Amino acid sequence: MSESLTLSPFRKTIVGVQYLFVAFGATVLVPLLVGLDPSVALFSAGMGTLLFHFVSKGKVPIFLGSSFAFIAPLKVGTELYGLSGVLLGIIGVALVYFLAAILIKAFGTKFLNRLFPPVVIGPVIMLIGLSLSSAAVKMSSSNWLLAVVALGTAVVVSLYTKGLLKLIPIFCGIVVGYFADFLFFDVDLSSVRAAEWIAFPRLHLPDNWDWRPILFMIPVAIAPVIEHIGDIYVVNNVAGKNFVKDPGLHRTMFGDGLACLFASIVGGPPVTTYSEVTGAMSLTKVTAPVVMRIAAVTAIVFAMIGKVSALLRSIDEAILGGIMLLLFGSIAGAGISSLLNSKVNLGSARNMVIISVTLTTGIGGVMFKMGEFALQGIGVSAIVAVVLNLILPETPADLKTPETTAAEKENSASSVD
Repeated sequence: MSESLTLSPFRKTIVGVQYLFVAFGATVLVPLLVGLDPSVALFSAGMGTLLFHFVSKGKVPIFLGSSFAFIAPLKVGTELYGLSGVLLGIIGVALVYFLAAILIKAFGTKFLNRLFPPVVIGPVIMLIGLSLSSAAVKMSSSNWLLAVVALGTAVVVSLYTKGLLKLIPIFCGIVVGYFADFLFFDVDLSSVRAAEWIAFPRLHLPDNWDWRPILFMIPVAIAPVIEHIGDIYVVNNVAGKNFVKDPGLHRTMFGDGLACLFASIVGGPPVTTYSEVTGAMSLTKVTAPVVMRIAAVTAIVFAMIGKVSALLRSIDEAILGGIMLLLFGSIAGAGISSLLNSKVNLGSARNMVIISVTLTTGIGGVMFKMGEFALQGIGVSAIVAVVLNLILPETPADLKTPETTAAEKENSASSVD
């Protein structure tokens, strides 16, 4: 008997709400940082998840939420093209997902591994975190006490708790920071009191079609596309099924792209697969896809509660800054971990050139400008990393793992002795 049949409707609902709770803090953090209505992000996450399940034939237990990978591009893009323009640019992200789906269907995943090996993806992920480190410090500096309380709570929860609580350090940090703000400082709750209980999210429909922000966002989608593939394989392991074959990786990729396209149309941040929810699945052992759809519907219901949105917007920026100090550092660490886990040969001159130039162009803010079109930051660095990987000659020594290199040195030393 399948898992979905053994779970009672009540149990499914409770677990579904629980999964949303795991993703809630991270999902609403992205819009709060880039100036969007968090209720729109919840609405986009819920509808995007339902669209994903429709495309993937309802077989894959995945929840889609706001992606941290797009925080820096959204902030930079807003400065260049305005909020409406950069939200339109998310169409470019969807196009990358659609193209990847078509290529995977035609050729499998080998071509992606050639274009985006770990030596490319690692530094790009690092840049996602490092590029906004100054913004985290600036936001924290408005009230360091609140920032430290939020940061400290998130760190303690990450290190010393177990079970589902360990999966929501961001949510815990925001809640404790907000409580400290309420106790020791002045929290303006007038907007919460004035907000309606039932209020439809304030959607930002595209009002000016412009190709420039679309091109600006296209390179940024490289890392999330690769991350999507990794997440699907993780979900395979947790659920004990092969979703790469059934319904197919091309379907999951297309579903993620369709969710991003919907987010662009309604003015929400791009949505991608959520590793936190996958971690919750591994703890609860509940992998029925219907539970994820319940989480999606719950997100849509939350988006309709006006007071929830108003409460989220009343969070002090220092609290968010404290969370960002941990979050963006963790993302940079994930990039380093990607390089180490993939056993990239850091002793290779070729690999170090790719990593070094990628990081310096991204952190240094190199801008490529042609007429009215401008590309900078992570977008430029992603393109630089891909191009360098394709044009720099690769030798067998570049592919050696650190263990292999160390063993060869040891054997060489032994032969000399």
